[in-house]
Amino acid sequence: MRSGGARRAVVATAVLGFLLTALGGCGGQDPERPKATEPRAEATGSAADPTRIPGLGDRLRQRIPAASRQVVAVYGDGKDSADSTAVLYTKQGSTWDRIRTWPAHNGKKGWTTDHHEGDKRSPVGVFTLSDAGGVLPDPGAGLPYTRSAGFAAPRWWSKSYWHDFDYVIAIDYNRVKGTPPNDPTRPEGYEKGGGIWLHMDHGSGTSACISLSEQAMAYLLRTLAPDRHPVVVMGDRADLKA
Repeated sequence: MRSGGARRAVVATAVLGFLLTALGGCGGQDPERPKATEPRAEATGSAADPTRIPGLGDRLRQRIPAASRQVVAVYGDGKDSADSTAVLYTKQGSTWDRIRTWPAHNGKKGWTTDHHEGDKRSPVGVFTLSDAGGVLPDPGAGLPYTRSAGFAAPRWWSKSYWHDFDYVIAIDYNRVKGTPPNDPTRPEGYEKGGGIWLHMDHGSGTSACISLSEQAMAYLLRTLAPDRHPVVVMGDRADLKA
């Protein structure tokens, strides 16, 4: 149970070991290309069937919980590409509606169906979105929000990375739901990676996270709601369609 209701405002300084463990899946120092300024078109799908999210095959579609009414679909440009497109879909009745589309980045080396710590690839799959936080004050998040100085990127990273974790939404991969995003606990072990988030973009690929603009992150924080059971469906286009 969380104390203090759905909102948490905790300002703390994390010790170095905790910070490095919690941020193991995010950040880095290898800018590869300029920041995208225009959204790319999302994956095409069956426009004739509004009950299906475009570009998703049965394998992943069937893993979306029946109660989910919000899906952030991340369409990777290719298996080894760091570029992707994020699309927010909401469900009304049996129909999925596209709400917003943003350019995004994923792991520097692309995608994997067997993620391990340090492989610089984002995991393909369907993951719930339960907790949020960041360096900045709560912008009106629907998800429980933890504000903490412990999210701040290390100052030995390149300056363009310093604001990556001003806003974050935890992707529930190898983590304990109901805890702050920077909780370092990894139920499946350290080697399976962790600390994988939606976070603010620095203009190139990440260590495993999905990065979006500040405006996109603020919108998602204000829009995603626990009672709509949000999930992220993410992967390269080929894997998503499989």
